[in-house]
Formats: sequence, C-alpha cells, structure tokens
Amino acid sequence: MPELPEVETVVRDLRPLLVDRRFVAIRTSGQSLRAQWEKTWEAQLLGSLVRAIRRRGKWILIDLEPAGLLVLHLGMTGQLTVVSTATAVENHVHLTFDLDTGDQQLRFRDIRRFGSATYHQDEQEWITQNPERLGPEPFDMEARYFREKLAKTDRSLKAILLDQSVVAGVGNIYADESLYTAKLDPRRRGRDLQKTEADRLRKAIVTVLTRAIKYRGSTIRNYVGGSGLKGGYQDEFLVYGRTEKPCYRCKTPIECIRLAGRSTHFCPACQLPEARR
Repeated sequence: MPELPEVETVVRDLRPLLVDRRFVAIRTSGQSLRAQWEKTWEAQLLGSLVRAIRRRGKWILIDLEPAGLLVLHLGMTGQLTVVSTATAVENHVHLTFDLDTGDQQLRFRDIRRFGSATYHQDEQEWITQNPERLGPEPFDMEARYFREKLAKTDRSLKAILLDQSVVAGVGNIYADESLYTAKLDPRRRGRDLQKTEADRLRKAIVTVLTRAIKYRGSTIRNYVGGSGLKGGYQDEFLVYGRTEKPCYRCKTPIECIRLAGRSTHFCPACQLPEARR
C-alpha cells in the first residue's frame, strides 16, 4: 500500500499539473471502488477550479473553487496521474477527469479497487465522515505527545506505528525501517520505552520518511508517482524485504515475523529487545 512518501510524491508531481486547472468532463468505469462514486458529485465538480492539492496522512486532498473537496485514497494499487489525452487508456482506469488544457486528463487507476474517491462540501465534512481518525503528521509530532501515547499502551511498537490515529501516514515499510534506524525491537511494548528511546524513535521516523520522499517513495508492485515515474527507495531498504540477508550493521541475518497482522522485518542482534542500562 502506498504510504506517506509515495502519496507525498504523487501530490508534488500533480501540483504543477493540476493547480489552476478546471475539470470539464468526468467519466467512470462503472465499477465500484472502496467507496461508491456518486453521480450527483459530478455537477459539483464540473467547472470547478483546482485551488490546491495536498496530503493528509495517506490521503490526497484536492481543494476546489468556488467550494468543495475531492478526496482520494490509493488503497493498495491505486495510481493517480496526469497524462495526455492521446495516451492509451490502460485497464483498471476507474475515473477520468478531463482538464481545461484540452489535451490532458487526470486518471485514477486501481487494479484491486481498494482505493477511493469522494466529494465533500469541505474538509470538516470529510473529517466527520471519515472512519479513520488521523493523528498528527510525523513532521509535526511533538515529543511529549509521542511519549505519552507510548506510555499509555501495552501494544507493540510495530502496532503503534501502524495506528493512523497515533501518527498519520506511516505504514508497514516505513515502520520497519524506522524501528531499525532507532535500534528498537518491533515487539517491545510502548509503555516499556524510556523517554530517550521514544525520542529516538520519533526522530528516526522523520529521518526515514524524509529520505524516502527524496527517492520518490518505494515501487514494489504498482506504485508510480503523479508523473508516472517509479520510486527508488526500494533500493535503499535496510530491513524491509531483506529476510535472511545480513544486517548492514552487524551481519546478523534479518528476521521476518508476523506482528500486528503484518510481516515485520528486523535485526535480532542490534534492535534492542529491552532498554540498555
């Protein structure tokens, strides 16, 4: 599933292509996504000016004028790109928005159809209707807040990082990479961390995500940025997907276990199972 770095890359790619453009026609495949597309939304969208495009967690928010918000989630296999109208339409394109340039389209492609696109009157309406409650962005997360969240739970660190209500945007890949960078065992309980360890993990999350954005995210299967280019961070993974390969620090084979319902990669030697006294 595309995580924060991938979604951020899509947003940055699309911003110069969409802002100050209008939607002049909309077509759908007729197949359902995770959320049902409502035909009535099209009257609100047609003629609207794209004022801004931004990210919140793993969600893409397109602000419209005179009013309205188009919200998209890439699910597991979603792709959101601006292409020439002359470009052949691939299979699994479920939404097409013609732009007022006359020769470009915004296309939403999703093979598995776990993604979504919904229209809302404003951001507050989306927040109210969204079943996923979002915590702070990793880059804005205060040290005290994160320490308190960890101290109040018996859940594993891996489960905590996957919880979007704690911190928005981190998923399986970057949880593993952040825990390795922080030298913390993913199985440790939140309440067992010392303040210095909590701070180290918070900083590691920011470091890993910032580096992943620099490399345009990770392409493992279907992900591409808003311009159609693949990511490059998959070549920089330290633990994710490296089962039985040597740790870059200590040469111990990387292990993979099931934790919080997800495959979890870590070094059993240098990711500390308990605080070092």
